[in-house]
Amino acid sequence: MSDPKPKRQEWGARTTHRLQGNEHWWPDQLNLSILRQKHPDASPFGPDFSYADAFSQIDVDELSADVDALMTDSKDWWPADWGHYGPFFIRMSWHAAGTYRAVDGRGGGGTGAQRFAPLNSWPDNGNLDKARRLLWPIKQKYGEKISWADLMVFAGNRALETMGFRTFGFGFGRADIWAPEDDIYWGPETEWLATKDERYTGSFEDGNRILDNPLAAVQMGLIYVNPEGPNGVPDALKSAQDVRETFARMGMNDRETVALTVGGHTFGKMHGRGKAELVGEAPEGAKIHEQGFGWANKNETGLGEYTVTSGLEGAWTPTPTKWDNSYLETIFAHQWEVKKSPAGANQWEPVKVKDGFWVPDAHVKGKKNPPVMTTADMAMITDPDYLEISKEYHENPDVLADEFARAWFKLLHRDMGPRDRYLGPQVPDEVLIWQDPVPEHEGPRVNDEQISKLKQQIADSGLSAKQLVTTAWASAVTYRQTDHRGGANGARIRLEPQTGWDVNQKSGVAEVIDRLNELKDASDANISLADMIVLAGSVGIEMAAKAAGHDLEVPFTPGRTDASQDMTEVDTHAYLEPRHDAFRNYIQEQTTSIPAEHLMVDRAFLLNLSVPQMTALLGGMRAIGANAGNNEDGILTDRVGQLTNDFFVNLVDMGTVWEPLDNSEARFEGRERASGEKKWTATRVDLVFGSNSQLRAIAEEFAANGGEEKMLDHFVKGWVKVMENDRFDLHR
Repeated sequence: MSDPKPKRQEWGARTTHRLQGNEHWWPDQLNLSILRQKHPDASPFGPDFSYADAFSQIDVDELSADVDALMTDSKDWWPADWGHYGPFFIRMSWHAAGTYRAVDGRGGGGTGAQRFAPLNSWPDNGNLDKARRLLWPIKQKYGEKISWADLMVFAGNRALETMGFRTFGFGFGRADIWAPEDDIYWGPETEWLATKDERYTGSFEDGNRILDNPLAAVQMGLIYVNPEGPNGVPDALKSAQDVRETFARMGMNDRETVALTVGGHTFGKMHGRGKAELVGEAPEGAKIHEQGFGWANKNETGLGEYTVTSGLEGAWTPTPTKWDNSYLETIFAHQWEVKKSPAGANQWEPVKVKDGFWVPDAHVKGKKNPPVMTTADMAMITDPDYLEISKEYHENPDVLADEFARAWFKLLHRDMGPRDRYLGPQVPDEVLIWQDPVPEHEGPRVNDEQISKLKQQIADSGLSAKQLVTTAWASAVTYRQTDHRGGANGARIRLEPQTGWDVNQKSGVAEVIDRLNELKDASDANISLADMIVLAGSVGIEMAAKAAGHDLEVPFTPGRTDASQDMTEVDTHAYLEPRHDAFRNYIQEQTTSIPAEHLMVDRAFLLNLSVPQMTALLGGMRAIGANAGNNEDGILTDRVGQLTNDFFVNLVDMGTVWEPLDNSEARFEGRERASGEKKWTATRVDLVFGSNSQLRAIAEEFAANGGEEKMLDHFVKGWVKVMENDRFDLHR
């Protein structure tokens, strides 16, 4: 009798990606899941939950008192350095907010993402799981009234206040997410803190070391720079290059960079009193019984004086729980040399510690330690520009206090978008240019009768549906849900830098804006140009729908105002330029090697679109002929200018055979299968709706009998969403 077959593992029951995920078999597959990240069923609060409404029930003074009391309530399971958790919470808040990238608006503390991988287990976030556990009783007390995102950032702000620093203020309003953000690209490396410089081209030696966009940190698993120096080499001048680049990627200038470094390192210490190899797995890789409590430390007790986090060991100042000017006093008072920490990390210590600068040990009573600096700290007095600023701050502590307060406020709020999104009683009155301000609406809003009259005037203006649609789209497509910047409000499409953007010039929006401005000025309605542009887009859609036999009305809500040039931060606003826009079949040449269809999904994500909305908008805009310039790719219709489902009908038609026009496989030619006669040209973002199985499933529904009505419904809903993404007064 033969032996029985061995029992097979039930692999189908395992949910590990590497065992059964499609991305294993088809690694280049479109990641449409990023368009489904905000599924309402993911939240424990349900689809109708409003964080703004929940937060309005909170007593912020009571919350502040609770957080303040926690600062000195040291726990045996994670003792506070010097009996004060303030520096620990500053680091948590800094590392939550500090992942922000101005280039693509991703990162930051606005979603509470530090609770999830990879951030909860980054080497640079070592032991911050304990900070969140310390905050748990407060979160438990207030429940849904305070988000983790707000609480983590607020704790750092209160920490500064409890140690004698007066902050610039604070804005609540960060709603939590409930799963990791799959849309964020953190880098190409496959190991933490890799030193192969995979994210760079060039080198220090050739003077052309360039960090890949959109990355900001210098190594995988770091928030900013390696504190020991580039790839762990203690070279302060080279570190200064890294510091300048990574802070610039956050939208910070040299003064803000120095202020944040000096102000932040006035508090607390680094931890490296033990062997790094005795520290266990990060939270995401910890054993199930460890309950997400990561980095178990086997150095003696593993707590207090034996804590190992960064591997560097020591405090920057002799007064690490007090706001003062001691950081600059310490760094300028000494000569510094490179030494090794107990964990083997490179750090800088005084050649001889001067009187008054010895640091009391954080846990051992009576013990004194020398102050220490990182290589990145030494950059503040080695780089000529940083040195000049540091000297100014040293001589003028009040200037440092003001500029640190402002830079810290910017750090914590940069990813929140306009100040209209801020909640709570601690929002400062001063309006800052990086908040993309727009004027308050003055006077009565335009009424329904005036809107109807304006719509007729726009329809009779001689402007085509294509012109109206493309101009409204151009004004709104700049929006990024990642940091809530951009959008139609403010009518910045008429200002620098938008007037010079290639896609706007190719689309001819200036002529349309001039004509709409004339109509606005001739009207007795109190309407902004921003509203006129969006209203004109609605008219264009209705014109195109009517031409196709559909009686369609596009919802329009007035209330936008017009920003001025001096309300616009031109340098960082330039990051909003659509260098690729599949909806207008546009991509700048030689801007990226990423396939156009992936850029399309990214753009749809930034616009907060669903997959059906993305699909309907692209197909509908092709039917209207809304491509940038004279580009006819993807115009799969003989009824250009009419809002039809022709794009989908002709795309899925098996009577057409497609072939690439060249080896780049960026553009394609469609020929009639039977005769070989040329019918259409298209790009990758057109053909992907027939090649990708998930997108084809939707395209076929839109192409089927009765599908045009479904397409129009998703088109209008998607259009209104794009036009109103930045109307924070309508959806909190």
